[in-house]
Amino acid sequence: MLKKIGLAALVAVLVIGAVAWFNRAAIIQVIALNRAKANRIEAGPTRPVPWNQGPAKATMPLAERPPNIIFILLDDLGYNDITTFGGGIAGGRVPTPNIDRLAAQGVIFSQSYAGTGTCAPSRAMLMTGRYPTRTGFEFTPTPNGMTNVLAAFAESRGESPMPRMEVNPAINDEIMPFKDKGLPSSEITIAELLKQQNYHTVHIGKWHLGNSPQFLPNAQGFDESLLMHSGLYLPEDDPNVVNAKLDFDPIDKFLWAALSFAASYNGGEPFKPGGYLTDWWTDETLRVIDANRNRPFFLHLAHWAPHTPLQATRADYDAVGAFPTHRERVYAAMVRAVDRSVGRVLDKLEAEGLAENTIVVLSSDNGAPGYIGIPQVNAPYRGWKITLFEGGIRVPMFVKWPARIAPGTVVDTPVAHIDLFPSLAAAAGVPLPRDRVIDGVNFMPAASGTGPLKRKDDAIFWQSGQYRVVRAGDWKLQVDGNQNKLWLFNLATDPTEKTNLANKQPQKVAELKALLAAHHANAVPSLWAHSLISPIAIDKTLDQKVVKGDEYILWAN
Repeated sequence: MLKKIGLAALVAVLVIGAVAWFNRAAIIQVIALNRAKANRIEAGPTRPVPWNQGPAKATMPLAERPPNIIFILLDDLGYNDITTFGGGIAGGRVPTPNIDRLAAQGVIFSQSYAGTGTCAPSRAMLMTGRYPTRTGFEFTPTPNGMTNVLAAFAESRGESPMPRMEVNPAINDEIMPFKDKGLPSSEITIAELLKQQNYHTVHIGKWHLGNSPQFLPNAQGFDESLLMHSGLYLPEDDPNVVNAKLDFDPIDKFLWAALSFAASYNGGEPFKPGGYLTDWWTDETLRVIDANRNRPFFLHLAHWAPHTPLQATRADYDAVGAFPTHRERVYAAMVRAVDRSVGRVLDKLEAEGLAENTIVVLSSDNGAPGYIGIPQVNAPYRGWKITLFEGGIRVPMFVKWPARIAPGTVVDTPVAHIDLFPSLAAAAGVPLPRDRVIDGVNFMPAASGTGPLKRKDDAIFWQSGQYRVVRAGDWKLQVDGNQNKLWLFNLATDPTEKTNLANKQPQKVAELKALLAAHHANAVPSLWAHSLISPIAIDKTLDQKVVKGDEYILWAN
């Protein structure tokens, strides 16, 4: 009898073990998601933000002091999400009149680029004007445990003609935790530079350049920071919110598990924001303008929208009307809220008499992702966030400065995020640091019609591990060293990157490879190792089936 019981127990153990083995990816994913939920931030009650109050009266006329600067950075905005370029969500059915107004009142850079195809390195380049080859800030920091969720989800999806996601075995979150992956304090940010002209500097919103005290905005040149301490736009069960969850996206699964509704001010304890995040940050932006209208100020409004998790106010959701899918409708409503934010900022500047000598910049940290499952967000360009095709890096860049830039100006010369640092410094009358190389160039002469935009070798560079890209003139070479593949495009005749000329133009390939080699010749090492290498389909959204013959890149992060 005992032998029979022992045999039955052994069989049961073997069956359970076999089931666990075949479902190991799902089990790992559940464990990681539960751990993320357990580590959610607990936020205290909502409280007023005690913004520093500037002088009650101005000491000099507005026209005689350095210009105020407001830099509005959107997160994952698609090139086709706004109607400035004749597109817009659902063919323009949800217009963006306020962003269009900003563009029309200043300069449109018709060929403007993000620093890279993911957010944090782009933000580092915006802040410093320097490439990752100089700063080492090459990969986007991912929260502890997120890599496990992504890898487990990828394994659970079954066979694919693309390679499997490759996790770097050298990664250990305990050696370098998420909070310590930040922009080194030895770098000089645009906020630190503007302090030389006595600017009052304010950050509102997302940061993603390190969460330890030495990396936070207050340690990087910002006098005040209202930080996105976590990333829900409203509590998931708020009666005024409409949520759209993406069951096909592991990033979305992790965010819903890990995020809470929380903000913090100047590194203090987290508290609940005072409303829907996009609108509340705008409320606080208007209060900052009020507090600083009599002194030069630099305000970095770093919106989270329209990044996932997809959450809209019920009012915006109702206003945009019906869409083919629920997620598209929520996404459209989020873009509507961002556009409203821009309009409120412009209206406030005009009401306070500050518009004439205030620079307003708008851009996005990268293109829209394919993992939201909305195919036309980057149209007409190929690719998504997490690629270096035009869809991943071609972003809006509009600059309004009525005192210097004529309405309706268009500059066709390519510009990039690294150019904002020297351009804003020049506008403020601040000399660039002499102890380091600044890779960006000043675009203000081109914007104001007083001179051309000149760049060494006419070249802009992008990178993520062994995936490296250069655009020089109209030619763009992409080198995916992870799969030994080249793409060469002439953007003057093929702006949507449909015809690969690599095999037909070996001399041009060699010329551009030489530029890449020179760019990386003295590169500093990355500040931390990549955690994984992911296959990203260039022409398919994440919810679409990849078939043999579909092109992909391999992205290290």
